[in-house]
Amino acid sequence: MYDFIKGRITELTPTYVVLENNGIGYLVNISLHTYSALYSKTDAHIYLYQVIREDAHIFYGFFDKTEREIFKLLISISGIGANTARMILSSLNPGEIVSAISSGNVSLLKNIKGIGEKTAQRIIVELKDKVVKLYKTDEIFNSKDNTIKDEALSALVMLGFNKNIVMKVLDKVMITDKSLTVEELIKKALKIL
Repeated sequence: MYDFIKGRITELTPTYVVLENNGIGYLVNISLHTYSALYSKTDAHIYLYQVIREDAHIFYGFFDKTEREIFKLLISISGIGANTARMILSSLNPGEIVSAISSGNVSLLKNIKGIGEKTAQRIIVELKDKVVKLYKTDEIFNSKDNTIKDEALSALVMLGFNKNIVMKVLDKVMITDKSLTVEELIKKALKIL
């Protein structure tokens, strides 16, 4: 696996850059965030992620390691491929993505081309804990919401549901409606479970 490439920029577009390194031109797909960072430069140091398919070896490049880590998190979600992750990184900068995920901002994510409400909710549910842990952001829910969530979690686990599945369902329900009582939260979660 390649980690990075340094070289002279021979071609730069909003979607890719060609870097010359030792007489070889490497075409690297980039986001608009990386494009903006490289715009006035003649040389570049790009962090890479390589996708190997049956018909192609494709490089995705990132101006910094944070952007690459967010890309890796995004492609770990079922239904989000490398091009969709690049679209997300082109629509929002890495800080905005971390903030949107940690705060549960579904509307910001669903405004991105190709991302619907269900995909935006899945991104938040699946990545919230990882993003909060990696980037030391605040939890989505305040203490009142945590108490309601904890009570609902305890009740549903006592009914025999898997704790991890219940936690994801509760997060999903609370993202769409944060003003639920414990009873309402349990009823909505049961419809999904």
